[in-house]
Amino acid sequence: MSKNSFGTVFKVSTFGESHGYALGCIIDGVPAGIPIDIEKIQSALDRRKPGQSIGGQNNPSVTARKEDDIVEILSGVFEGKSQGTSIGLIIRNTSQHSKDYSNLKYTFRPGHADYSYYEKYGFRDYRGGGRSSGRETAARVAAGEIARQVLEYFCSDVKIVAYTQKAAGISIEKVDYSQIEQNPLRAPDNCAAEKMNARIDEIRKNGDSAGGIIACSVTGIPAGLGQPVFDKLDAVLAHGIMSVGAIKGIEFGSGFDCVDSLGSQNNDVMRSSENGNSVSFETNNAGGILGGISNGNEIFFRVAVKPVPSIFKTQKTVCVNEDGKFYDTDLTIEGRHDVCLCPRIVPVIEAMTSITLVDLFLQNLTSNANIL
Repeated sequence: MSKNSFGTVFKVSTFGESHGYALGCIIDGVPAGIPIDIEKIQSALDRRKPGQSIGGQNNPSVTARKEDDIVEILSGVFEGKSQGTSIGLIIRNTSQHSKDYSNLKYTFRPGHADYSYYEKYGFRDYRGGGRSSGRETAARVAAGEIARQVLEYFCSDVKIVAYTQKAAGISIEKVDYSQIEQNPLRAPDNCAAEKMNARIDEIRKNGDSAGGIIACSVTGIPAGLGQPVFDKLDAVLAHGIMSVGAIKGIEFGSGFDCVDSLGSQNNDVMRSSENGNSVSFETNNAGGILGGISNGNEIFFRVAVKPVPSIFKTQKTVCVNEDGKFYDTDLTIEGRHDVCLCPRIVPVIEAMTSITLVDLFLQNLTSNANIL
């Protein structure tokens, strides 16, 4: 299996399976001398880890699997600073219930990667999905926090905030960042989150699952990030975000809504500052990106998160026998699974955004000294 790496200068390679010994990553391209705070890495992982209950509140969205997700730095950091060498991180698995998946050895789960993996590789790790499991994102979150620390070293004003905008068919009615970590859905609207939570609990009791929309805002990024042709900022962000298993769509700024507007409405009016040293925009339909390059405005995008495919309703599917022949069967999935991925995928979106931005920022250091 190839293509386990992402990035050009700041390059992240992840390894490990859902029910393997451990997960982890190797990070190349971190400049020497940058402070690396392991406690912040752990805090980022704590936001993503399974079995959590935000603020002691009931969280019917998440799996009952409990993992401490303790991160260990194996290399590349000395006395709290990066050495300029490869940084190795590992997160050990401690709560695998592989027997819960024994009935999946020859049976393909609808909505999962089981069948496509089987056709590509001829066999698969059926224990929790193996490499295709959402548990792989733990390594991304750890790497993403290092990326954030590197980015903040160069851009002290940068702020990356993702949140649940919609879940189980219920949308937020306001955006108050202070409320994101106050409710189980990581929504910036506690009242809407309470409604989402109640609806998801109903869905869970019916043995089903739900999807949602995650929004992400990035401020403090200077104009000039991104390459003009194939590695446009929005293209690379889309690559990174769409590589997260549950994401089925992404839009920047006004996104698909722009098709119903006129050019005179969709264009973001530009104005100069009083001293003529800077430019501002009256609107942000472009989502902070023009021609594939950041324009200094807020970078804003939204992503569609599909319903969790592991549901507890009996589903029609197929099995394969030892001769490689397929036949129809019914499947009832066992084990421990999320009901709605939104609250746990929020830190993953922030991580992939951080990884993408710091990689493009480091690329810019070789093309434009004025970026600093």
